[in-house]
Amino acid sequence: MKVFIYPTNSLILSDLVERFGHEPLAVMQEVGKKVRTQSLDSPPMNITPEDPKLGLKYAAVEVPSGVRGRMSLFDPLISNAEAAIIVRDPVVSFGCMGCARTNELVNFLIRAKKIPLLELDYPATEDEAKEFVYKISQFLKNLTAEGKK
Repeated sequence: MKVFIYPTNSLILSDLVERFGHEPLAVMQEVGKKVRTQSLDSPPMNITPEDPKLGLKYAAVEVPSGVRGRMSLFDPLISNAEAAIIVRDPVVSFGCMGCARTNELVNFLIRAKKIPLLELDYPATEDEAKEFVYKISQFLKNLTAEGKK
């Protein structure tokens, strides 16, 4: 199953999703496609004429271009998500997303999608961290069981 992770650049969440046999939908994949694409002539910009259109799908032209640019990267992740894990208030080193307005929009769109969703607070203690990983593992195991039905 394709699992959207938030923060979308969290290597920890990405690794956990993979370990349980699912495909993590992470922004690193989308950035990697842009960096490796031969047809782009101007790295590090790596923008195609289609990218702004994808961003405009989610945010009006008056919205800052950074929001639209981020949304153009998130579009394939949101569109393909079959389940999602959202971590609230993560520390910067866990996967900072950097833009509050984009974060609000992404979280709204994922919740509105009505897919299986696990929302967790970022753990502050060792016991909370163990519970955090346990809840993620149970959620992913349940997705596997649902997929086999």
